[in-house]
Amino acid sequence: MAIFKHLFLVLSLVPLVLSYPFSPPTCYSKVLSMAQDLTQRAADLKRGHETSYCMAHMPDLYLDVHNACVMYKMRTYISLVEGLRDRRCAYTREVMKLGYTLRQLFIFMSEKCHGDLVFTIYDCAVLERYPGY
Repeated sequence: MAIFKHLFLVLSLVPLVLSYPFSPPTCYSKVLSMAQDLTQRAADLKRGHETSYCMAHMPDLYLDVHNACVMYKMRTYISLVEGLRDRRCAYTREVMKLGYTLRQLFIFMSEKCHGDLVFTIYDCAVLERYPGY
């Protein structure tokens, strides 16, 4: 009976082990996914029912981690989010989370992943005229 229990345990753990991702996320993959998530979240906040009023004057946020101007764009956007004074939206959980996560991405890119990231372009105008998601 003990053999069947061990066999059942092994057979139930094999699919879990095989489905586990073998490569851990790299700094680049983390930054890339965070940037895509933040770009989408900022676009959603501009269209959101509760936040569209105070986010309407905010510029569109497009984060291309391959563009060297992205660091300047993030610093500017962080200061704009922190400078919101309209209480209806500035202190909502979604807007505060956007600012907090954007600050985290900035720290990742400037300190933690500094040697892992390679900027392939330096075109600030692309980040400004991107139509968004």
